[in-house]
Parts: sequence; C-alpha cells; structure tokens
Amino acid sequence: MASAHIFVLTMLSAIAISSSAADLAFREAPQFYNSPRCPPPLTTSSAASCSHSSSAVHVAMTLDAAYLRGSIAAILSILHHSSCPESIQFHFLASSAIPHLNATIASSFPSLSFRIYPFDESRVSGLISTSIREALDRPLNYARSYLAHLLPACVRRVVYLDSDLVLVDDIRGLASTPLPDGIALAAPEYCNANFTSYFTPGFWANPVLSMAFEGRRACYFNTGVMVMDLERWRESGYTERIEEWMELQKRMRIYELGSLPPFLLVFAGRIAAVDHKWNQHGLGGDNFIGLCRDLHPGPVSLLHWSGKGKPWVRIDARRPCPLDALWAPYDLLRARPVIDGS
Repeated sequence: MASAHIFVLTMLSAIAISSSAADLAFREAPQFYNSPRCPPPLTTSSAASCSHSSSAVHVAMTLDAAYLRGSIAAILSILHHSSCPESIQFHFLASSAIPHLNATIASSFPSLSFRIYPFDESRVSGLISTSIREALDRPLNYARSYLAHLLPACVRRVVYLDSDLVLVDDIRGLASTPLPDGIALAAPEYCNANFTSYFTPGFWANPVLSMAFEGRRACYFNTGVMVMDLERWRESGYTERIEEWMELQKRMRIYELGSLPPFLLVFAGRIAAVDHKWNQHGLGGDNFIGLCRDLHPGPVSLLHWSGKGKPWVRIDARRPCPLDALWAPYDLLRARPVIDGS
C-alpha cells in the first residue's frame, strides 16, 4: 500500500508541474515545406482573412495551460506528417492566458498560420452539470460545440482534434472524408461499445426521452477526432440542439459523462463513419493504477491518449507506458521538470 500511495503522490505532483504552462519553455520546431503539388502556402497573416480558405486544411483545437505541452506535440506531429504543411490553417480556442499562449505557439512555430479565438466560458458554465470526473467539467471541453459560431463563415470544413494525440499520417486523408448531403459530422464509430451506459436508467425508462434514438443506428463515437461541416452545422442549429439537452440535464439527470452525451444525443446514428485508424483512442488508460493500454488491431494513423493518463505526465514521473515512446519524439519541451519521488 505504501508504494501505491507514493506512486499516486508522484503522479499528482507531475500533473501539477505539467499544468503550469508559465513554467515551461519549448524549443522551436523545424520548418516544414509544401511539396510541389500543394496549394499555395499560407502566411502567418492568412488566419486574419479568408484568403486560400477553400484550399487550406483547417484544424481546430483548444489551448490551455494544462494541456499546452500536448497541444504543441500534436501540432508538430500534424506538420511532420503532412504533404502540404504550409497549407494548414490552425484555429485555437482559449479562455485564458491568451497572450502567453499566442507567444508560445508563435515562438515554437514561427511560420505557422494560426489564430486564437477567445472562448467566453460564461456561455456554457451555467449549462454544465457535475460529471464523474472533474476534468470533464471544464468549460473549455465544451468549446467544440461553438466552432461554427466562433470561426469565420468562410471556414466551411474543419478537423477538430483533442490535445492529447499525435498523427502519424497525412491529415489531408482525414480532412477529405466524404460527408454525404445533410451530414455535418464524421468520426470513427464504435458500435460494439455499450451505448446505453452513457445515459442514466431514468433516461431509458422515460419513453419520451429514449425515443430520441428511435430509427437511428446509434453508436458511440469519440468527440476528440471529428470532421465537421460548419456550414451545415450552422444551417441546422446544432449548437442550440446540444444546449437544449444540456439544459434538460440540469433539470433531470439523464447522463453522466461531461460533454460527450449531448453530442451522442444529437449526432449518434447521423454521422459519416471514419476508418478506425484515425482514432486509436483510450491510450491514457488509468493514471493512478498505472494501467497501460495496447493499440487496437489494424492500421494506425492517429494515436489518442484519451483517459486519465497523459504521456507527458507519465514520462515526467518516470513511469511511462510503452506506447508513450511514440508520443515522446514530438515533445518540444526544452527542459523536462525533475520529479523528486523521495
């Protein structure tokens, strides 16, 4: 028991250190160049206009202190494996420390075309109900629901990515996922998952509520990797539909897990399926008992450390999982914190 207690304290210390972005310094990434067949390169000022918006690959992510190290690794992995890295437009959502985040991204990626959009947490904080994990209740977790309202209207399609992942394939393959008429979202589906477990018994016992899935082949999907048609999203008012379910959740508890269930209620059974190679998720395992996950069978284009354990935390604590070695090459941290486990 004593060793387990020390391990927990060590991991908590690593989390505290990793979450302080102001104390971290990052190296400058290498410069990546387009191949001859690519669209024209974007400039650092392209994000402020709609120039080349139709030919660019648009990527959206959230930025905050706790996950900044992961975000920078994700950006580097995207650029490293892209055939057209100079034609990628990054859109970041942040709710605090925006000048610091802007300066950090710009210094690590001097030629990156990006823009940070302020996200007003008060817009969603009153709609959030307590979940089983405190980390799931952060207002910024819900910012992805507002991309259609925050990004310029000229951005029609965007790839949304969490900050705890790396790509090992060209993002254009994911960004070009076909979206049939009337479909606003694409993501890998997992129809063998226990879909009913994401909602309370009270939800399923209520015939009016459970009818929400009638006529739909509703399957679980992870919202950390999505291709979104923002024009269709705006036309169909999907942000407002998500908010309606969150408002109902405040009045009567119908789900347990943060920002995912409202997405499932609106989109499950109404999305375009993406190959599972684009979200090898669940690699975070369980931070506190040191559970390490293996890859799912099949090819791999994206590794996703969803779950409690993050690779940078485990690496700093000197308790990495084997697959964390696949994240480490993209870590631009200048000097890793030293953990005193005595």
